[in-house]
Amino acid sequence: MKRADIVEAATRRAEAPSTETQSAQTLPWDILVIGGGASGLGTALEAASRGHRTLLLEAHDYAKGTSSRSTKLVHGGVRYLAQGNVSLVREALHERGLLRRNAPHLVRDLGFVIAAYTWWSAPFYGIGLKLYDLLAGKLNLRGSRYVGKVEALKLAPTLIRSGLRGGILYFDGQFDDSRLAVTLLRTLENHGGVALNHAPVVGLIKEGGKVVGARWRDRETGQEHEARARAVVNATGVFVDDVRRMDEPGSRPMLSPSQGVHVVVDRRFLPGDAALMVPRTDDGRVLFAVPWHDHVVIGTTDTPVPEVSLEPRALPEEIDFILSTAAKYLQPAPTRADVRSVYVGLRPLVRNEKTDGAGGTASSTAGLSRDHIIRIAGSGLITLTGGKWTTYRRMGEDTVNRAESVAGLPRRLSITQGLKLHAWTHDEMDDHWKVYGTDAARVQALPGADTPLHPELPYSEAEVRWAARMEQARTVEDVLSRRLRALLLNADASAQAAPRVAELLAEELGHDGAWQAAQVAEYQKLAGGYSLN
Repeated sequence: MKRADIVEAATRRAEAPSTETQSAQTLPWDILVIGGGASGLGTALEAASRGHRTLLLEAHDYAKGTSSRSTKLVHGGVRYLAQGNVSLVREALHERGLLRRNAPHLVRDLGFVIAAYTWWSAPFYGIGLKLYDLLAGKLNLRGSRYVGKVEALKLAPTLIRSGLRGGILYFDGQFDDSRLAVTLLRTLENHGGVALNHAPVVGLIKEGGKVVGARWRDRETGQEHEARARAVVNATGVFVDDVRRMDEPGSRPMLSPSQGVHVVVDRRFLPGDAALMVPRTDDGRVLFAVPWHDHVVIGTTDTPVPEVSLEPRALPEEIDFILSTAAKYLQPAPTRADVRSVYVGLRPLVRNEKTDGAGGTASSTAGLSRDHIIRIAGSGLITLTGGKWTTYRRMGEDTVNRAESVAGLPRRLSITQGLKLHAWTHDEMDDHWKVYGTDAARVQALPGADTPLHPELPYSEAEVRWAARMEQARTVEDVLSRRLRALLLNADASAQAAPRVAELLAEELGHDGAWQAAQVAEYQKLAGGYSLN
């Protein structure tokens, strides 16, 4: 669907009332969702799949923020088990199994090695991971087990050999976060929902003290529109407090955000079939080194931040911490010169009001809950925040249950536990094409399928055309950061590919040379923030 058609759908009014008792302002939408990340897309799909008329508005692009900058894991959270949060782990493991079943083209099983360098490490972590298996129940991926030194090195050949006694092998899920976001978008559309990116909400519509919709602006035309709805959901991640202040200017902040940094290096630093999990770093977190799209993602950190931004930046000490921790386990160890990209995600952690005071930043965020929270304002505004990608479906289910109650919508059963996501397939295909599922053949049939965008990137020109035609990509950044993962895999190479991507997008979307030049300059400036060179 062309953007003009989506904008028209987003601005449509309800049909004329069929009885005299109905108002001429009958609400066109049952549920309006603000925010196009994991929580917003999950909520919108949940609503649309139940038959509710659903509109989603995203200020920038789908998964622009935290939802494209995860550790790329669908997991229960081994660290949360160590903290004693059994209920959160059980729920996440259940959802991990559902997502693996509902989107096998996006989620795969991945083995993780916990290397043992002391006599007690293997039995200690082995017992905990057996509990992890048990909590997963029938949806467990594969059972954890002890591995000796030889097998550990076969799975992770670059582990430091000196003192290695063996380890524990356990399994979790791996995925591509922004590709899951795009897949949820397509699935939402398949169920009759309407979603629009680059459409920031600029204010809420209130009548009689109740929120009955929102005013939004089309970034491409500058025009403002209204969308009225029986229920309005604020699912804007780390920006939920901004929307809450549109409703109640004096609202105290809900969040104590923290940032997690990841570095991406070449596959040679972890060439085996498994990922590496360090169960306890110097700051008490876990560290992962995860094979992903023929590269390795290493992270993460947990640093409180005083304010949120669309493009957070890693602190030098965070990068040094990741690399120094990796050097304790990997040989050769990556250095700053080996880093292809650095990316940062912000966590929407819910404040502990008893300990954080009136401000929005906690002194430490490592211990804050990773559960999702739903709050209903006196105006009826529904705010969803917290949580993580693994539990996106459950967050959406819980939120729509509340929306039905708050707005008096018909109570309908959730079907998303068994809902196959768009382009579902079990067919085996190359890692690069697998994220497209059954759409892969259609992408490969487009012009430019055999023309690489850049010699150091796995992507083709056909994928840019597909992103523009079928996935609502509107900018060079939309394509190179989230429809393709070039920005995260190799920031410098992506910057070099930007001019050609701009040309292709201009051809597809009808833009001129000035637009191309502005897009290239804007993207190359952005990519510079992901590079250490």
